[in-house]
Amino acid sequence: MSTTAKISWVDGALFVAEAGSGHTITMDGAPDVGGRNLASRPMEVLLMGMGGCTAIDVVSMLKKQRQDIEGVEVSMIAERADDFPKVYTSVKLVYTVRGRKLNKALVERAVSLSDEKYCSATAMFKKTASVTHEVVLVEV
Repeated sequence: MSTTAKISWVDGALFVAEAGSGHTITMDGAPDVGGRNLASRPMEVLLMGMGGCTAIDVVSMLKKQRQDIEGVEVSMIAERADDFPKVYTSVKLVYTVRGRKLNKALVERAVSLSDEKYCSATAMFKKTASVTHEVVLVEV
């Protein structure tokens, strides 16, 4: 499986990234590296990518399990190394699932399967970081 991406410099530390699918995002650096704080930092984009990857897995599995979900939110708290390269060293994911008559065991199983088997981004993060998760159910 192959994929492509292209990063084009706009100005200062502002870049437009185009994925092989044709979709684009903007990234900017902090002011101390010439950025103007106009977009997410590249390392933030990595973290958001991990969140999106696992959220897609979890929602897909919960729908297949016929869980009556109304919302799924994945919040991430991450730490980075102090020295270069400043890789992520720990990430805690908090899954907040809102719905009716949710089966906690099924929700936890979906999160575990994403963590252990399906989410490619989580697998990559685990090369440098400890990854933990918590599940919060909100009955609506």
